[in-house]
Amino acid sequence: MKEIYINHIASLMGLKAWQVENCAAMFEEGDTIPFISRYRKEKTGGMDDASVAELKHWVDAFAEMEKRKETVLKTIAEAGALSEELRTKIEDCVSSTELEDIYLPFRPKRRTRATVAKELGLEPLADAMWRIRLRNPREEARKFVKPGKVEDADAALAGARDIISERLSETAVIRENLRVIFRARRVVSKATKKAVGPEADKYRSYFSWSMPLDRIPAHNLLAILRAEDEGFLSISIDADPERCGKKMYYDFCQMQGYPSGELAEQIHEAVDDSFKRLLEPSISSEVLREAKAKADVESIRVFGENLRQLLLGAPVGQKRTMAVDPGFRNGCKIACLDERGGLLYHTIIFPHPPQNEKVKSLMAVQDMLEKYNIEAVAIGNGTASRETGEFFKKVELPKDCKVWTVSEDGASIYSASEVGREEFPDEDVTVRGAVSIGRRLMDPLAELVKIDPKNLGIGQYQHDVDQALLKEKLDNTVEACVNSVGVNLNTASPYLLRYVAGIGPQLAANIVAYRSENGGFASRAELKKVPRLGAKAFEQCAGFLRVKGAANPLDDSAVHPESYFVVDKMARDLGVSVKELVGNAEMCSKLVAERYVEGETGLPTVNDIIKELAKPGLDPREAASDFAFADDIHELEDLKIGMELPGIVTNITAFGAFVDIGLHDNGLLHVSQLGPRGTDPSKVLKLHQQLRVRVLGVDLDRRRISLGLVKS
Repeated sequence: MKEIYINHIASLMGLKAWQVENCAAMFEEGDTIPFISRYRKEKTGGMDDASVAELKHWVDAFAEMEKRKETVLKTIAEAGALSEELRTKIEDCVSSTELEDIYLPFRPKRRTRATVAKELGLEPLADAMWRIRLRNPREEARKFVKPGKVEDADAALAGARDIISERLSETAVIRENLRVIFRARRVVSKATKKAVGPEADKYRSYFSWSMPLDRIPAHNLLAILRAEDEGFLSISIDADPERCGKKMYYDFCQMQGYPSGELAEQIHEAVDDSFKRLLEPSISSEVLREAKAKADVESIRVFGENLRQLLLGAPVGQKRTMAVDPGFRNGCKIACLDERGGLLYHTIIFPHPPQNEKVKSLMAVQDMLEKYNIEAVAIGNGTASRETGEFFKKVELPKDCKVWTVSEDGASIYSASEVGREEFPDEDVTVRGAVSIGRRLMDPLAELVKIDPKNLGIGQYQHDVDQALLKEKLDNTVEACVNSVGVNLNTASPYLLRYVAGIGPQLAANIVAYRSENGGFASRAELKKVPRLGAKAFEQCAGFLRVKGAANPLDDSAVHPESYFVVDKMARDLGVSVKELVGNAEMCSKLVAERYVEGETGLPTVNDIIKELAKPGLDPREAASDFAFADDIHELEDLKIGMELPGIVTNITAFGAFVDIGLHDNGLLHVSQLGPRGTDPSKVLKLHQQLRVRVLGVDLDRRRISLGLVKS
């Protein structure tokens, strides 16, 4: 990677150049983000997975810029305009905006007023005016009159001004100075004639609205841009044409000199035309795109953090589970699952109106609880969830068996997906949906990786943001979560395995096939027998895979096989076996990390090994805790101002958090209720966090609930 890019990324991220250079080299060698952040801390200076992922984003971005530079250089060279000075200027670019500004005058164009003027032979006149070499432009213009083409001096001057207008619009310094002005101005939105009806009503607060561009919150900007796209708003930036024109004229004079007399008038006309016809729409669009790109990054960051919290939700573990997909008319779909999420039995009960088969349903549930030794009950949080929860309060549950409410978001997507059909080809979508609800309770991470994150109900304008950047962020988040927890090599589904560092879909399928044929893996080393799983893939994935009951206890830990020799040495120094050392925190406390630093094994790696030996395979996720909504709240009309209620955070956005208080409609806990201006809700709250809220307002017509946070 070129030094200019390395230094720029280092400056951008607040890193040392050697950290960027090392990471770039490891990416080039095929190392993955989880592997680098977990097992190459000496080379990264201890960067976490989020920082390594961001660095990779920039490495990839500059690789694309390098390709773009090749295209730019080739095009300019073919036009015969590539000087050494211009080549150097292009090669030294680290800004895509600057690169495109340099390229703009040379980029192939569609037919414009300037190209028409050039075809009429007016470019020499424009050149003389541009270079301030004329005292009397009108007299010079008469030399370019051509009957039938250029009728008089006025026509010649108009054509020359068109050429000058285009040159002004393609001048890098002028464009950048206008960007500075536009970025500091207000964005103004106004309702269009189409802005009537319920679809437009949600944008009503923006029908006559303005705010400085650099102060617009991400969600506001994305909202007005969506409304503009739907035809409900017109958006503009209130840049002052007179001020912009003066700045453009000054920039021209700084470059070319100060014209006088009639020539000055001609240049002023060209400046005004260039701004109104070419630069104002162009710079407005650029600056709005730039602002949207920043809003995209912020929204995607919030989405990624929500996804991380969702995937790392507390699992109840391997318990025999009764999963309930609640409903009224169509009944409650029930699936009984074994400890590993395998389907044992399914049926439908009708405890609610209109059937009201309460006794029959109660007896059926009681029978299933006993027959399948159920240890946990998962109820989806959709329609009839509260009523189904009330029904289960009448059920005599086995000892230590608890009832949990589980998010249904995305369950219907899974049930109709190719993954759902592959897992349960003989069952219909209702059964698959119930199974997914139950498995989410047992292990949210293992189940939710099967569903596109955009369908999990945790985003903010996810369909409006940069889709490539969103996918990159979400893929990195899923990968980071899976590898931080670790994966059981002998039980993980292929959909979970594919997110393990270095594996992917094909190797995941090969691992499962090998597992089926050979009765599971006895060790990590046996992975090398899997078809197409070579040395590099083994290096990347081995540390994140767990083999329960392996002869070598390190195979069920986060210690990488490349470091087993370090643990062997530690055990010898303590006079014990590796088995005796693993999991013995007291013994691990006697180890002096510095004694084991040698070669490529640095102090960060040794410290990680000792920490892991003390608590091998520790799951970073919290333990699951049960929860209950207020018993006396069933309808929106039951809410009263000032009520304090238990709630669960279901989604976090830049403007606040949505909280489930047991009704069909979630309440909004606005960011203003969470702290001082500028508070980031994702730093204050967590997804699925249990809290107490106070009812601040209820809008029955729009079914909106305003909430405040009750401090604990």
